[in-house]
Amino acid sequence: MQSLFTHVGLVARHSKPNIVASLRQLADHLSQAGITVLIDGESATPAEAGPHRLIDRVDLGKTADLVIVLGGDGTMLTVARLLAPYRVPMVGINQGRLGFMTDIPLHSMLESVDAILRGDYVPEDRILLQTSVQREDAEVVNALAFNDVVFSRGATGSMIEFEVFIDNEFVYSQRSDGLIVATPTGSTAYSLSAGGPILQPTLRAITLVPVCPQSMSNRPIAVSDECEVEVMLTRGVDARVHFDAQTHCALMEMDRVRIRRYRNPLRLLHPKGYSYYEMLRHKLHWGERLL
Repeated sequence: MQSLFTHVGLVARHSKPNIVASLRQLADHLSQAGITVLIDGESATPAEAGPHRLIDRVDLGKTADLVIVLGGDGTMLTVARLLAPYRVPMVGINQGRLGFMTDIPLHSMLESVDAILRGDYVPEDRILLQTSVQREDAEVVNALAFNDVVFSRGATGSMIEFEVFIDNEFVYSQRSDGLIVATPTGSTAYSLSAGGPILQPTLRAITLVPVCPQSMSNRPIAVSDECEVEVMLTRGVDARVHFDAQTHCALMEMDRVRIRRYRNPLRLLHPKGYSYYEMLRHKLHWGERLL
């Protein structure tokens, strides 16, 4: 098979039942086609990887020219942040539950992957968010998020208070359980549960969605992804900022959190015939007959 990609990285959620068998099946299939297979070292043991090369996950972007993820959206989020600096595209095979990003079903894995390797795919570029936490004159955290940057009240249960600025212009102050700053990709995640809008994934926009605001006049807003969003915590005990719900940073009062679009988009490769709206109908059960 003539492939556009010569070095393919494989990542799987190792805790999923039977995932190693699927991973090995795909690795053997690619190897037989003359492709160099690189298996993430957190996804398989040396015995499970067999003759295929194991590689540290953080090095996938430096070595692979395509990465295939077997798992759910959580695994995709983790890998996306590692690949974005290197512009390496990703393919998602759904081993999870809902799977808004992992759109290839397991039963058609080999056929769909073969088609993508031949160039029969639908590319889609998605933005990420780069976040800097400033404390006095020092930067204490710099992190990427593919879905969202979330401000939360922590374990104490008390509401937090903060001020929001867009491009250095004061927008509003808010007292709430938190705030979600989401990409279009993240619009179908926590933001959706909090009443935020669903955004077409290639839309160049960022949404700000309050979580249980004290004032009912606080509503979600969308801004251009060329804007810089700044959130200053004015009051909050045990407040935190989370990145894709996978890492977090504790916040202190008067910390400033600056959020902007990351310089590189992440490219997802979908199988031919992929439709975002068909996916939404299927995942969200739109149009089903009411009982």
